[in-house]
Amino acid sequence: MPRVTALRPRGRDSVAVELDDRPWRELPGDALVRAGVREGLELDRERLRLLRRELRRSEALAVAGRTLRRRAASRQELEVRLARAHVPPSARADALALLTASGLVDDERLASATAEALAGRGYGDAAVIFRLERLGLSEGVARGACARLDPETRRAAGIVEARGRSQRTAAYLARRGFSADSIEDAVGTSLADETVEGYDNGSSSDIFPA
Repeated sequence: MPRVTALRPRGRDSVAVELDDRPWRELPGDALVRAGVREGLELDRERLRLLRRELRRSEALAVAGRTLRRRAASRQELEVRLARAHVPPSARADALALLTASGLVDDERLASATAEALAGRGYGDAAVIFRLERLGLSEGVARGACARLDPETRRAAGIVEARGRSQRTAAYLARRGFSADSIEDAVGTSLADETVEGYDNGSSSDIFPA
């Protein structure tokens, strides 16, 4: 049965493993730690199975980490990315559970932050929900994030105050995903009726944030 005779650090998180005084492989250090690999340990079949499982988890964490280093991502988006990288389902589940437990993946936090940013850029609830669902967040999480924003009618009124009460402002609100009721409250019934129906048949992807 092979015995680990040396563990030599290589690079940022790579360790060269020697078995029976001969070079074997360079492996991620985190996987070796989680598998309990140490100098003097005999690598029996059970330990090798555990090491293979931890290597798959380490691969999944590396794939997810490349996305999370650039920006926050939903659990579903990471699930899709891991599947495309051919990470096995069990390793995907383990990695996502670990990332969620650590707080690095938090769908509600992502939804709230994104909703607040979009509302601050002048988007209505329909546009916010559209964008959140495009990020892989559930309808329930998306609607919950909208519910924590200032009411849409108040946001629409603020835009009208800044831009003026006109058909052009009504059209702006419609393009930004404000509801017909919010537009009507903000600019008045006649302007809203003239404007909103022109957007009823439009594509969401044409007027909402990508």
